[in-house]
Amino acid sequence: MIKNIVFDMGKVLLNYDSDKVCSHFMESETEKKNVETSVFISPEWIMLDMGVISEEEALRRMQSRLAADHEKEMAALCLEHWHEYNMWPVDGMEELVKELKDKGFGIYLCSNASMRLISCYDKIPGIKYFDGILFSAEVKCIKPQKEMYEYLFERFQLKPNECFFIDDQLLNIEGGRACGMDGYCFEDGDVGKLRQRLLHINDR
Repeated sequence: MIKNIVFDMGKVLLNYDSDKVCSHFMESETEKKNVETSVFISPEWIMLDMGVISEEEALRRMQSRLAADHEKEMAALCLEHWHEYNMWPVDGMEELVKELKDKGFGIYLCSNASMRLISCYDKIPGIKYFDGILFSAEVKCIKPQKEMYEYLFERFQLKPNECFFIDDQLLNIEGGRACGMDGYCFEDGDVGKLRQRLLHINDR
């Protein structure tokens, strides 16, 4: 029997678009592309999610790939303020989380995310209904590494076969299954279909 629902954050509970923060600070398409690639599509971004690099060192490396001084300045602004401009709730998710909580499910979050997100809990829809939150940067690993799931189970005293995982990446769902936790790939963004799957998950 499934007793706990585990949510990913990005593209599941929160939408995000790095172009939004770049567009907030820059008008030039070339400049935006250069900064977005250097900051958000970078090994340092993954290292921040893993908690193995400081933001200061990450920024130094990101800026080293940019030739223009103004682009370096924009990279600093984007890294400092990205969480303010490029995240917004997925419609219907807060209501779904509440429905699941009302049905007696434990509600948990397991997300690849940097330490910055710890200061942004209020952006997560339905956050007041969550029983536990695990960000990858806290434990120095990321999904789909098995260690990430094992930390989740151990920290919150969960049994894998009593948990059901929602993520937008099939690779992460498969990582959970390898650890004994089934899941649902939310790649189509259809909250209605997800609701039907979850609210009747133990009817089968």
